[in-house]
Amino acid sequence: MCRNIRTLFNFDPPVTDDEIHAAALQFVRKVSGFNKPSKPNEAAFLFSVDEIARISTNLLESLETNAPPKNRAEEIARARARATKRFAVPSNTTPSPAS
Repeated sequence: MCRNIRTLFNFDPPVTDDEIHAAALQFVRKVSGFNKPSKPNEAAFLFSVDEIARISTNLLESLETNAPPKNRAEEIARARARATKRFAVPSNTTPSPAS
């Protein structure tokens, strides 16, 4: 799955239409292989983004859970901590002297 597509279900505050649209755009970009479609493909591309957003909204509105909503700020902090750990440059690495 595209790393830019985030879980949208069960958050406090709830997901916005803009977030759903952004996820739909990322999905269509991934599936089509286009970051920006050519003029002949633009209508199909934009139609697909709108349809995926509509379907995603329907899905999110119909899902049910007993779990408490996740706090958006806490989830962002956890994601940043994972990224820092994953992409951190070890501090004890020094370039080896050239021979």
